[in-house]
Amino acid sequence: MLLSLWQKYGPGMLLTGALAAVASVLSVRYGAPAMLMGLLLGMAFHFASDMARVTAGTELMAGPALRMGLALLGARLAFSDLAHLGWEPIVFLVFAVGITISSGVLCAQLMGVDRKLGVLTGGSVAICGASAAMAISSVLPESEDRRRATLFTVIGVASLSTVAMIFYPLLGDILGMEDEAMGFFIGATIHDVAQVVGAGYSVSREAGDLAVMVKLFRVAMLIPLVAAIAFLLTRAASRQDSESRLPRVPLFLLGFLAFFGANTVGVIRPPALELLSATASVLLLSAITALGIRTSPKEVLSIGFKPIILLCTETAVLTALVLSFLFWFSA
Repeated sequence: MLLSLWQKYGPGMLLTGALAAVASVLSVRYGAPAMLMGLLLGMAFHFASDMARVTAGTELMAGPALRMGLALLGARLAFSDLAHLGWEPIVFLVFAVGITISSGVLCAQLMGVDRKLGVLTGGSVAICGASAAMAISSVLPESEDRRRATLFTVIGVASLSTVAMIFYPLLGDILGMEDEAMGFFIGATIHDVAQVVGAGYSVSREAGDLAVMVKLFRVAMLIPLVAAIAFLLTRAASRQDSESRLPRVPLFLLGFLAFFGANTVGVIRPPALELLSATASVLLLSAITALGIRTSPKEVLSIGFKPIILLCTETAVLTALVLSFLFWFSA
């Protein structure tokens, strides 16, 4: 039994794991986003997707392993971490997420591209970059277009996050921001968690701590967003089928909430929390690497310039909103 399972899934898992490990080493060595490195390495090995021996293993890593990693993200959060922000920043962040996603949907309609791409890119920009892209994509209807759009979004938000990590602290200096304002700005605008950490602590410890806290709140909003998308898709499907059906709640959302609740009440010890957090990072990196293996680089490049404009527009909208709030709040 175990031998047959290994023969079916082992080769694909080994290839994915090896590429993910190389991506992690490159990330540490050169400071590039690990997700982006894993994705690019996976796409470089797309030729292996034609080999029947690796197909099942890469599908396992791009599917169930992804959802397990997303569930484990809940162990990084606790309600006490979020309560320190105060009600005004929390209300603003919820508002900013909603406006950013709405702007994505509106711009997608104006440019004549699928509204689902606007939701995918808008949610990734508004919440937590590559992890949000993968979570939102997991509840969208399965298709080649969805896979291509997901990979484009991951590449786009990872690239923009790296640029922002370098230039946003410089922008804050030009605008004369104090450390507290700089930390909020970085945590509320940069897409990926790793780049928030890099940019925040490059300013000061105070700015870094606040940036991470703000970013964690944005990550927490991933759950209601994905649940809302799944609910709306289920309603749309039930209307098309002319029958009523219960909203489909993805199991990884329930898992996320379970780990979040367990961490909030303190039943998970610190060593276990570190292990769960590290496991989540490994699973997510492996999942995006497997997704890269299964997708041709030519398919991603064929997505065109409109989605690039869409992603940059959403980033500009979020940045403008956060700067406006900071100047209004300080006044």
